[in-house]
Amino acid sequence: MHPTGCAASEVAGAHQALADYLRAAHRPARTQRDLDAISLADVLSIYVDDVVAPHPDHKRIAKRIARLSAWWGSKTLAQVTGSSCRAYVASRPSLGGARRDLQDLSAAIGHHHREGYHRELVKVALPKKGEARERWLSRSEVARLVWTAWRAREGDRPGADGTPAKAGNTITGRHTMRHLARFILLAYSTASRPGAVLTASWEVAAGRSYLDLDRGVFYRLREGAQQTNKRQPPVRLPPSILAHLRRWRRMADQARAEAERAGLPAEGGHYVVEWRGEPVARVKVGFANAVALAGLGEGVSPHTLRHSAVTHLMQQGVPTWEVAGFAGMGEAVLRRHYAHHHPDHMGEAVAAMSGRQKRYRLT
Repeated sequence: MHPTGCAASEVAGAHQALADYLRAAHRPARTQRDLDAISLADVLSIYVDDVVAPHPDHKRIAKRIARLSAWWGSKTLAQVTGSSCRAYVASRPSLGGARRDLQDLSAAIGHHHREGYHRELVKVALPKKGEARERWLSRSEVARLVWTAWRAREGDRPGADGTPAKAGNTITGRHTMRHLARFILLAYSTASRPGAVLTASWEVAAGRSYLDLDRGVFYRLREGAQQTNKRQPPVRLPPSILAHLRRWRRMADQARAEAERAGLPAEGGHYVVEWRGEPVARVKVGFANAVALAGLGEGVSPHTLRHSAVTHLMQQGVPTWEVAGFAGMGEAVLRRHYAHHHPDHMGEAVAAMSGRQKRYRLT
């Protein structure tokens, strides 16, 4: 028995402790063996050492690996079957979470296979992917969300019937969500994924995405990170957000200069989204609170900002190849999920049924 040092309620800490213990105490065999002789604890441990450890988001991935290790670690590769995968799905409270975990398991097994430690093909049975979220915010709803986050203070709370915020102590209460207002503006204005926005920095540095305010370009891929299927190409910054960014940069520089003149340590000022001088790793909880305060209802997540931006571009008739490049997604994916928002969607068929020639073409 190896204690984790965590209370019963500290599940995330226990998962991290398990992952650390597996890496420190277990030395997996790196030799080719039969499937029934290869423990999944070995497979996951090798994946953590080779792939997860150098990843910029290794802490969050390690938590999922620890969860997999707790359930799969005592099993062998030969026991990865459709039945065992379905049993794992049933053990998890969320279908989406189970699917994400099993994708990690599949990646770990794939890495083990590519390294030549087993020859047979082992397939992980994934549950069906959930339906794509259709909820998107109108421009006025985005503006309401930004304004709510900017004005929110301690003590503000949503109405019991889901109506917008009711003010608490608006005189002395601290502003608690202004970092979220910045996140919302940058994420929506560039149709960027949350991870790129949260690592957005004024300086080029390892693990950060970079805002070149002189050229007006947002380099969304973090420095040192490898490009993946979730493409993050550079994007030009629209004038509206560029003006905000330049002002925020001046504010950060001024605060640091004042701290130096006062002989105090200069804290923060390196990232667009910071809380008390520190970069923000995740905004899921705070964002949900802002959505509730704004009275926007259910189904709105940080990813909704990207979804809304792409929807609005398509509604305005922007050519699909430009929208795909701006958002950093494949044009085929864009057409599959967003083509119905474009004014030219099914244009030829509608024109033919109306007995008139179509005037524009979806490109």
